[in-house]
Amino acid sequence: MAKADINGKDRRWSLHGMTALFTGGTKGLAHAIVEELAGLGAIVHTCSRNEDQLNDCLSQWKMKCFHQIIGSVCDLVSRAQRQELINEVSSQFNGKLNILISTPFI
Repeated sequence: MAKADINGKDRRWSLHGMTALFTGGTKGLAHAIVEELAGLGAIVHTCSRNEDQLNDCLSQWKMKCFHQIIGSVCDLVSRAQRQELINEVSSQFNGKLNILISTPFI
């Protein structure tokens, strides 16, 4: 059996040093998954079409000590904004992306 770390999490599930992009991670289950990824040690970039909602989530996460969650405003329908998101995330993560979760959009 693997040893648990000080937070009680099984070391097999550590995402320490990993990077993740989660599009649309500010509501519902997606919001919870962003927190779980960060809780397991990943650096997470999320985006939302709604700047106020994104800023509210980022503030809440900082209060919960999830300082490794960052975000940007992006409407994935816009090709230009998708490209800007890719450029921003590539720059922040030095070209290294381990996890991509893209929520469906309508």
